[in-house]
Amino acid sequence: MSVLLIAGSPSERSRTAALLEAVGQRLENLRVSVDRIRVRDLSPQALLLADFGHPSVLAASAQVAAADVLVVATPVYKAAYSGVLKVFLDLLPQTALKGKTVLPLATGGSPHHMLALDYALRPVLQSLGAKHILPGIYATDAQVTLTPEGAYQVAPDIAERLDDAVHLLLTESLRPRAPVSGRFEPVPFAQVRCSV
Repeated sequence: MSVLLIAGSPSERSRTAALLEAVGQRLENLRVSVDRIRVRDLSPQALLLADFGHPSVLAASAQVAAADVLVVATPVYKAAYSGVLKVFLDLLPQTALKGKTVLPLATGGSPHHMLALDYALRPVLQSLGAKHILPGIYATDAQVTLTPEGAYQVAPDIAERLDDAVHLLLTESLRPRAPVSGRFEPVPFAQVRCSV
């Protein structure tokens, strides 16, 4: 199983990146293969001009295609996910997330914008064909704080939710998949059990 972490923050160092890295560290500690995309590192011109053929866009699209699981992190601006993430998602093929499990993460200044995960980001992830979108995690500025050493620290309640999310992500991703035809194998009537 391969996991791709997508950082949708325009800032190099941010609470959003810290939250995403906390998930990445948990996965790597469990020996899960983790890859990363920082959307801010892609060509800004390619993103804004929708240059589908730009090498940085092609490379990022290939990373998305190769991943089994995506963890998408964004800051919340004006009750929606970041514009940087939006232009990146717009460049992906319509079925880019088909068959994939996605864990959305977001950070914001106050709890008032936590529904941005469900009302803004989730519909876009669904429209890209995500198989399963796990319950998102939203953290406020007070829950991802800057230490005196200049690093971000995740509050214990968020850390616990991240532990639960990683566990759920792994169990959901490792479930047996239905046959390619989309149908389950036939079950002989003699094996059917029912109680009333």
